[in-house]
Amino acid sequence: MTFLLAAIIVAITLGVTFWASGRNSSAGDFYVAGGKISATQNGIAIAGDYMSAASFLGITGLIALNGYDGFMYSVGWFIAYLTVLFIVAEPLRNLGKYTLADMLVYRLKDPRVRTYAAFSTIAVSTFYMIAQVVGAGSLISLLSGNVIKPDLAIPLVGVLMIIYVVVGGMLATTWVQIIKAMLLMAATIVMSVMILAKFGFSFSTLLGAVQDKSGADFLSPGLKYKNPLDLISLCLALVLGTAGLPHILVRFFTVPTAQDARKSVVVAMGLIGAFYAMTALMGNAANVLVGKTAIEAANKAGNMAAPLLAEALGGGHNSLGGQFGLAFVTAVAFATILAVVAGLTISASTSFTHDIYNGVIKNGQASDAEQFRVARIATVAVGIVAILLGLIAKNQNVAFLVSLAFAIAASANLPVILYTLFWRRFNANGAIWGIVGGLVVTLSLIAISPNIMKIDKPDLKTARHLIQRNAIFPLENPGIISIPAGFALAAAGALLGRRRENEEQEFEAMQYRAYTGAGMDGSVAHD
Repeated sequence: MTFLLAAIIVAITLGVTFWASGRNSSAGDFYVAGGKISATQNGIAIAGDYMSAASFLGITGLIALNGYDGFMYSVGWFIAYLTVLFIVAEPLRNLGKYTLADMLVYRLKDPRVRTYAAFSTIAVSTFYMIAQVVGAGSLISLLSGNVIKPDLAIPLVGVLMIIYVVVGGMLATTWVQIIKAMLLMAATIVMSVMILAKFGFSFSTLLGAVQDKSGADFLSPGLKYKNPLDLISLCLALVLGTAGLPHILVRFFTVPTAQDARKSVVVAMGLIGAFYAMTALMGNAANVLVGKTAIEAANKAGNMAAPLLAEALGGGHNSLGGQFGLAFVTAVAFATILAVVAGLTISASTSFTHDIYNGVIKNGQASDAEQFRVARIATVAVGIVAILLGLIAKNQNVAFLVSLAFAIAASANLPVILYTLFWRRFNANGAIWGIVGGLVVTLSLIAISPNIMKIDKPDLKTARHLIQRNAIFPLENPGIISIPAGFALAAAGALLGRRRENEEQEFEAMQYRAYTGAGMDGSVAHD
């Protein structure tokens, strides 16, 4: 049943992909669907892009296993969109064309910035993509009763995501994300209503059952993050990182106007807020109805909590309702993964093709045919890298893996975006220092953290650690150090860099266009 439902979803999305392939007549069509997506469609697609496997599988599992600390992921991810709405969406749409680097180069007038911004985009997309393919491996392994191992499932997802992007471009990716968002919201709403029905439509009754089963400590901070700094660091990365995520930012180029960009964020926030509120129901219900032992038996990181909860709500393992619940939720989760990896893949391949190949190597002179060819080659390369890294990280919790991508985005991208928009003295030297410094600091801290190295506790010395030595940096998420470091390095680079002529006038012109949109159509902006 599960394979049938998953196959139907894949068939529909592949049909959409081949339909979209006939509407890609230019590089702009491939990169951003020609800027013809409506605000409502884009808002649903943003929600589909954002509500990833990390959200549906990872957060449900984290709440089921860690209670309050797991729910902090939901809170952080939802609040993050306020930053996007009030600071980034409209200026980015008015200043850019296809990528984040377009906006930076428009203000800073230095082609080197384009190269570094492209590499940052690829780094963030890669970390985010690892989480999705890891989630896919867990899902397919569970479905097949471990007949199909993650070692085979992860390459399967990689091949599908390559097909989506190579054949259909951004238009296909957008519609795949819309279909997925609607399916995910439907599944989540149905499960939430069933959960509330079981507990007398009282959230307090549900929490009481959780306390009876797992103890009062489960509903208090500190179960997962003993050190408060760990939780603060995580929340900083989640709240600030969204405004620097390339695959989210690129969606603002798919709408006709900056006003549509803002409207699409409002639509997305409505869907995202409702979804993350429901993860509290699903995670706590999974703790009561499935149990931590069964969840960890299916997947140690907790990634299978949501499908197992659907099975329990439907009547249990041997019932028709239980089998259908497991099948439908798992198929939706699989669609979720396919949609998000398609968005990440097109973001990374667009950045390489538009920013590095066309912008730097070809000095903006590459033809549409050349860009199409290179974009498809880049898509295949990105897919292969994601598959290989996914195989390495197959035992990690997917929500946790995504939080590292947020830390990179918040440390390397966000400081440069904010300084570009609001600091007159900022220059290309500061952008390069900020991007490179933020990346290096974040990746270095991750490499010496408990994610890669062991923790000096007997019960935590597991084989998942790549380096079998005690961690040097004690926090799982580096945001509390790497984000201030990114801002400081960008500021230092700007102050040490050489000032350009007409810097003040260029800043004024940039702000005028950023907040009015004047000149976007080629017209001259008047003083």
